[in-house]
Amino acid sequence: MNSDTAKVLFKEGAMFVLLNMPEGSEFGIDYNSWTTGPKFRGVKMIPPGIHYIYYSSSGKPGLSNNCSVRSGFFWNFRQREMVVRKWDPQLEDISLDAATLEDKERLECNLQELDQYLGHYPYENYKKWISLTTHMSEDLLSRLQPECGTITSVSQFESPSSNSESRRLEAEEVKKAADSSPKPEKIGKLPKLTVVPGTAIRFTKIPKQRYPEGASPQEVTIHSIDSTYILESLLKSEYTNNSNGILGEIQFAFICFLVGQVFEAFDQWKKLVHVLCSSEKALSSYTDLYMNFIAMLHFQVHEIPEDFFVDIVSSSNFLTTTLQEFFSNLEAGNGDAKLRDRGLKFRDHLTKKFKWDFTTEPDDFAPVIVDL
Repeated sequence: MNSDTAKVLFKEGAMFVLLNMPEGSEFGIDYNSWTTGPKFRGVKMIPPGIHYIYYSSSGKPGLSNNCSVRSGFFWNFRQREMVVRKWDPQLEDISLDAATLEDKERLECNLQELDQYLGHYPYENYKKWISLTTHMSEDLLSRLQPECGTITSVSQFESPSSNSESRRLEAEEVKKAADSSPKPEKIGKLPKLTVVPGTAIRFTKIPKQRYPEGASPQEVTIHSIDSTYILESLLKSEYTNNSNGILGEIQFAFICFLVGQVFEAFDQWKKLVHVLCSSEKALSSYTDLYMNFIAMLHFQVHEIPEDFFVDIVSSSNFLTTTLQEFFSNLEAGNGDAKLRDRGLKFRDHLTKKFKWDFTTEPDDFAPVIVDL
């Protein structure tokens, strides 16, 4: 970071203050994470805009491999904003209660003393972060983030509430089964678990019906191949005022998976990418959307770690087969010339970088790897 940028961020940047974070915990913002030391109090000089804060506690003292699951949340920082949070040792999480006004005023009055306990935002990675969040907005965050405000890498489950009578009846049932069963390992039942209300990411639900009501058999067949009906249904129901909002959700899911370690987010990312890639007719109607889609995929593909990319994305051949369909639709003459040119240049770039061949279709209609 040059001196001019540092001066601007020192004056205009935001700060995230986290009090009482246990030493040895993980704390991160965007693509950067650290192990906290005894003096850690947060991060300063944060460029205004959307960022992802994440953390995992050091757990109970004396235990090996005791870091908890990763938790986090998106926050749209304003210029010179100070966000203050406290660590709750009982929850082993950031307290749901915001810091008091008195706490915040006390910190603001002692900024010079606080400054030495705050880490600098790693500005060298900021352009990379911006490239992955171009279509995300505060409204999108409000709609997608869990009602509880925290995204966790592992779903939170709960068992149905019970009382003394239900427990007594269940015990009697287990005893009867034990008396009559020659195989003790079959005794007992696993509790029925449900996701804790308010903790799930509120991803957009993909319509299961791929064709409009009253469609003829021929139309059903067409819609089964071309996902344009599903895409337009999503745009009309969720992104009426901004078709690029669907790209924002794809970016949201990508970050939740890559940084937040939420596997369900990867599944949503795959579903939405596939809808866009398999919407042949839409290429002629949503040129700007698809131009931005190609640019978005370009940055995402390059930010997936190589070993992770091979193991998770390529192993099931999802991305290559999906993009094969997309490029084939472009080559068939769908979309304007500028879109087609950009799409096919992207294809050539992927072929050169990852040695994928999208031009030769094997018998199973999947792209093959070019022999070196």
